[in-house]
Amino acid sequence: MLKTILRIFFLLIFFSLLDAADVRVGADVLFDEVKYHAQLTGKRIGLITNQTAINHQFQTTFELLRPYQLVALFTPEHGFYGDVYAEEKIADTHFDGVVVHSLYGKTRRPTSEMLKNIDLLIYDIQDIGSRSYTYISTLFYCMEEAAIRNIPIMVLDRPNPLGGNLVDGPGLEEKWRSFVGYIDVPYCHGMTVGELAQFFNEEYGVYADLTVVPMKGWRRAMTFKETKLPWIPTSPHIPEADTAFFYPMTGVLGELSMMNIGVGYTLPFKIVGAPWINAEKLAASLNAQKLPGVVFSPMHFRPFFGKFKQEKCQGVQIIITDFSSALPVTVQYTILGMLKYHYEKEVMLGFQTLIASKTRKEMFNKLNGTEKILEIITEQKFFVWKLRDYFRKEREEFLLRRKKYLIPSYTISGN
Repeated sequence: MLKTILRIFFLLIFFSLLDAADVRVGADVLFDEVKYHAQLTGKRIGLITNQTAINHQFQTTFELLRPYQLVALFTPEHGFYGDVYAEEKIADTHFDGVVVHSLYGKTRRPTSEMLKNIDLLIYDIQDIGSRSYTYISTLFYCMEEAAIRNIPIMVLDRPNPLGGNLVDGPGLEEKWRSFVGYIDVPYCHGMTVGELAQFFNEEYGVYADLTVVPMKGWRRAMTFKETKLPWIPTSPHIPEADTAFFYPMTGVLGELSMMNIGVGYTLPFKIVGAPWINAEKLAASLNAQKLPGVVFSPMHFRPFFGKFKQEKCQGVQIIITDFSSALPVTVQYTILGMLKYHYEKEVMLGFQTLIASKTRKEMFNKLNGTEKILEIITEQKFFVWKLRDYFRKEREEFLLRRKKYLIPSYTISGN
């Protein structure tokens, strides 16, 4: 009996150590396994990357590929170093003797001239798990251009910081397809970039010569902290891994330009405030909704820059208590619902201003992936449950549709 107990005890320790093992990203596995790095030999390589592409030893993918024939770099929005603000155009340049082509300047697609000396494209950029974050659109554009020219493309996989199980928000209608939403997946899709590449390649008939280098040790239920990987800020306002969770909780609210969402303060995307809000009242109303995985704390602050610069604002700070159950897009629509309930005059004025601007209205619809969200919010006083019902069926259909593209090693015992 004692031997059996000891055996079970040591097995539990063994499996707990396995669970705690460090995750090796695609940039590690590329050089761990011959079947992958053998594909680099004799190839002129173009690398689509930025500052987030590091391995477990803090080496950049650029450094790792330097001994090979690395002939060109391609960078997304925010630039090679991630120091450029959103929507700022970026010019081509050079780094360590290698040309750096901007895919957020004169063009967002690699041109024939950029690709003429390339035999293999490699993509390695950390994503944040939301459809509107443009790094994945850059990947899809590059896949399309590579397929046209018969250039193989390799995706080095990285964790989805929201995990691989979180799916929330509306899908994308073809009418609103754009650079801030290029494929029909929910706003939070619960897929890695490698899985998204496989989904896009088949569902959209791209049929690029695609290789996905999977991670080792990553599981769908993992938080980013559990991976033990370092977080490199993906852009100026995503400084920490958990910020990726808050981006889909408030990012679209920021497009309304009637409240501050922490951009311009020390808590980007983690707060919602304005001079016309009563912090305690809003927090109480939101907490009464009993949303899973989150609580709302009254917040008083003065933004350093941006919306309501130096003005006294009140609102709420969003605190995540359970990353496995929080639904970011649902949280965002609930916040907007409570704001409209308590401050209908201010909220409707903000929407009237939005609708009056064709450009801003289109961007709002592109981010949501549909104009139905705007219609429901403006036409109905109590719209939160209506919105949840609107994308519940889409979510269920997507969960079935995406199954064939999920990497099997990421799922063990349903996690």
